[in-house]
Amino acid sequence: MNYSQQRNCILNIVVSNPIHPTAEQVYEIARRSYPNISLGTVYRNLNQLSEHGILKKICSSYGSVRFDGRTDPHFHMVCTHCGKVFDVELEELLSIKEKLSDMYGFDVINYEVSIQGICKECKNTEIA
Repeated sequence: MNYSQQRNCILNIVVSNPIHPTAEQVYEIARRSYPNISLGTVYRNLNQLSEHGILKKICSSYGSVRFDGRTDPHFHMVCTHCGKVFDVELEELLSIKEKLSDMYGFDVINYEVSIQGICKECKNTEIA
């Protein structure tokens, strides 16, 4: 994959953004530095970066595809009200590959865990 300033900008936006931005959010931020950048360029670069394992693509049934700058093993909680995505790190989930292998003889190649629910902010808004 060739280096380009726009691709580097897109990568930095995702890596420095803990909200797991959508392509549209990345596009809006990238336009500040590159006013002529197209949404297609952002999508193409995000997909290439995720295909090469530099970013992680998070697919959710509760909204747009989001991108994560963290590629280390971790999981996500998705708020079904506002669509925010949060990182989760539970040791129990990290050992799932070994448990499945031990219990079923199944060799796990890849897995994603996404936990859906309502975030604290949305819960507090409902209560108020």
